[in-house]
Amino acid sequence: MNNFQINIYYSALSALSLSIILNYLIFTLTKNINYRNNIEEVRLSKRNVPPLGGIAIALAFLISVRLLGQADSNFLTIGLFGVAIALLGVFDDFFNLNWKVKLFFQILFVIVPIALLNVFLNFESMIGLDLNNSLNIFISTLWIVLLINSINFIDNMDGLAVVVTGGISIQIVMLTYIFSQNKLTDISIILLFTMLGFFVFNFPPAKLYLGDSGSLFIGFLLGFISILFTWNNADNQILSYVISPIILFFTIPLLDFFVIMHYRISNKLSPTTGGTDHISHRLLALGFPEKKVLFLFFIYSVLNFILIICFVMLEGWLSVFSFFLYLVQLMAMFNYLKKLKILN
Repeated sequence: MNNFQINIYYSALSALSLSIILNYLIFTLTKNINYRNNIEEVRLSKRNVPPLGGIAIALAFLISVRLLGQADSNFLTIGLFGVAIALLGVFDDFFNLNWKVKLFFQILFVIVPIALLNVFLNFESMIGLDLNNSLNIFISTLWIVLLINSINFIDNMDGLAVVVTGGISIQIVMLTYIFSQNKLTDISIILLFTMLGFFVFNFPPAKLYLGDSGSLFIGFLLGFISILFTWNNADNQILSYVISPIILFFTIPLLDFFVIMHYRISNKLSPTTGGTDHISHRLLALGFPEKKVLFLFFIYSVLNFILIICFVMLEGWLSVFSFFLYLVQLMAMFNYLKKLKILN
């Protein structure tokens, strides 16, 4: 049994099937429960929807990765702490934990596997310092925690978190395949198909919400994938070989995060309280229906990926020009979005 494994195609199919089955079971068993979580926060929808889709995603992912039979000890350790952070999300969904408590455990569950596995963004090498990896661990922890919370923030509308993180997963699959990092490709495919199974129940109008258990789990996995990717393209003139281009794939959740932080800090509001000031809410305020908003996010994700992949794969001035276009459109998008009215 220890040597049992199936190929990536059957593993992906099992991930999709398990996710659909587990999400259906959770929906069936919990649809009549009255959820009163975070009643003091401003929410887009007042419907009583179970916030437990993340549990099904985590279970389907872990089972399917085990069936794949190629997860090394690093991923087993990361998966264990991924479960821990998903459980943190469950507690938050039901007991509305204080933000300081959540942040403490997020940092704990991120920094321990980073230190144990000795995996990190090699920031010290980029700036020419040798601090015995202490700065590397700090920057890597900061990056993953920021990513976890930005994806948690993007889970603010039916289907949105899956569209955004699913798009990120597809982009990671393509890049890791191009650079022959097959383990990361397989892991990303499994994650993608577990999210697709959940999307059946999260497409507007949603029957299940991802919940903090799901957004924290997905953000945690994507964060570690981004620092496990080995970037060694010596021909690229902008990105140092120690900084992964996968970081750029997280443009949308980070853009949303900084747009709402700018609004809340400017208006002296608590950054940790939910609201209808996200990018998706601002687009809804313009009159776009939910499904059109999802489509707009998908299109923007594709356009970003085209610029990023051109930047990574092209050489010389074409690479520089692609990166320049990426930065210009990013700054223009931030400047435009922060001026849009929030949804009342």
